[in-house]
Amino acid sequence: MGTLLSYPQGATRAPRFCPSGRPATPRGRWAKISPLFTSLWITRANHRSISLFSFLLHPPAIPLMITFTEKDHQEGPPMELLNKLFAQMLVFVYHCFDRVVINGYLSMLSRPESVVYFFRQVVGVPSVTQEVLRKRTEEYQRWVEAYARHQGIPIDWAEKKVRKEDQMAPLLKRMERQNRYGVYFIYKSMEQGSTFRCSIPKFPTKDPNYTLLRKTRSRFTHYYFYIRDPQLGPMILRIASFLPFQATYWMNGHSFLEAELNRTGISFRKKDNAFLAVDNPKVLQQASERLTPELLKERFDAWTFLLGPKFSKRERKLMTLDRFYAFCQVEYCLNFIFRKTFPIHKLFERSCELGLLELTAEKISQIFGQRITRQLKGKLHTTLERIDHGHHVLRAYFKHAFVKQYEKFQTFLRIELCSNNLKDFFLKKGIQHLAAIRSHFLPIIDRFASFEAHALQVHVDFPLFQRLALTIVSGHTKIAGIKIHDTRLIRLMEMLIHSGASVSTWRTRDLHQVLLKTFDLQPSIYTLTQLRYDLRKMKAHGLIQRDMRHYCYRLTEKGVKVSLLFLLFHKRICGPIANSLFNFRPSLQGHPKSKLEAAYHKADEAIQNTIELLAA
Repeated sequence: MGTLLSYPQGATRAPRFCPSGRPATPRGRWAKISPLFTSLWITRANHRSISLFSFLLHPPAIPLMITFTEKDHQEGPPMELLNKLFAQMLVFVYHCFDRVVINGYLSMLSRPESVVYFFRQVVGVPSVTQEVLRKRTEEYQRWVEAYARHQGIPIDWAEKKVRKEDQMAPLLKRMERQNRYGVYFIYKSMEQGSTFRCSIPKFPTKDPNYTLLRKTRSRFTHYYFYIRDPQLGPMILRIASFLPFQATYWMNGHSFLEAELNRTGISFRKKDNAFLAVDNPKVLQQASERLTPELLKERFDAWTFLLGPKFSKRERKLMTLDRFYAFCQVEYCLNFIFRKTFPIHKLFERSCELGLLELTAEKISQIFGQRITRQLKGKLHTTLERIDHGHHVLRAYFKHAFVKQYEKFQTFLRIELCSNNLKDFFLKKGIQHLAAIRSHFLPIIDRFASFEAHALQVHVDFPLFQRLALTIVSGHTKIAGIKIHDTRLIRLMEMLIHSGASVSTWRTRDLHQVLLKTFDLQPSIYTLTQLRYDLRKMKAHGLIQRDMRHYCYRLTEKGVKVSLLFLLFHKRICGPIANSLFNFRPSLQGHPKSKLEAAYHKADEAIQNTIELLAA
């Protein structure tokens, strides 16, 4: 077994393995962490906060020991532990890029001296003035208006506080129905962007055409082109209308996978940026590997050449005007699709509470594979939010990145790593390093998933009593449900349990006589018709089955479990505790030395503490 990565409280060291799998060289002494990093951070969401009863019923005093080893990291496919623990509940697992934001720079027009060279030596303008820069902007703006008019593409100013994706959804669906590709909408927006400003020197110079050109930020028009690409799927291109005409692309890896599956003829079901069903999961994973830097550059160059600012052949010949593409934001996700019968929603909510308490700075540093020092810049904490459609979102922040976990549709669990600055991972931001980013991010998600695999091994509530209380339709007849306070059924269950789960020699009349004698009932209080009605309800809910050859009733496997829960709830849990609260509470002194009595006293004390907290 490899070296355990567990460190003393209040101090950390770098993990003994790098995310790439190579052993890390230990350096320096133990680095003390300030209280700012070791304390628990709980962020309140916009609408809801963490439930009080969650912490009252499940106090954080119970430790959750989770360690990582070199062997766990270096051997086996990603998420091997979670796959092993939930193999029977999982349908398939896949990982891919999710939301990706890429900037496109005109490198030769990004500096003032390069802009001066372009206009003087290439264009042939003796003096670079504000009018010269404005002319380029106006030419491009007129071209965009003419392109939209000739192609019949709607163009409009963006409205504030309006979700653009919701407005574009009907137009995108129409493009998909018509099997068309291209631009289907253009938005105009006034935003801050990088540009250049010209000014006249304060003192005269030898060159009468000399002007001062400096880089600055200003508010000007940006164009958002909504595109449906045949290979990358739906994406957005934003182009600034001022020099240096910076371009920004928004794309999604799931859209690329959808296009690849449609091209190969693989059937699938996709909902809300997630694949919930696919004929061949291996083909889905192989498709995610086909997203390459060469493909991205090819598609970006094509759309930038079509929709970007225009340069003549002479200008392109005399000066390199190719764009350099760099990652601005990268999201890589690992997706688990569970069966609908698996209660992943409640398991995830409970695991979030445990993860919030156990994801300390020490464990976050282990997950991200970096050491914590006093010179750390950025965030380092854990939050639990409920802002995305009322769902829990567990986030662990590290510098300018974070890893989050959330669940949707009660079948879909996603672990996602988002980076806003690849320098935090010592990675280069050029798109040619796409493979390095994938290989670096996947082990981080793997380690976080190993942590959550332990946190998901918890007990959660199951609405058994609620389901039994529902009415069942049998043919054209409705049969009432079984209520938890139904005394008649509790007596019947108790007698069947004490009879060895079956009554193999009695008919219904004999069963009725035993019930009357056992519970000292009068025939007028509990009639034979009522007994037959109760047996019919238990049979409809699958709790008993009748042997037609011997005309007897037998508890099923489900019936034995339900009967035990009903009896234990009334006679061993709810009944004794209710008696302590409302009737008589036994004294702690001189009570029998019984584990059950000790548990009752602990429950009485916990309930009394809860009542005092609520009354405070």
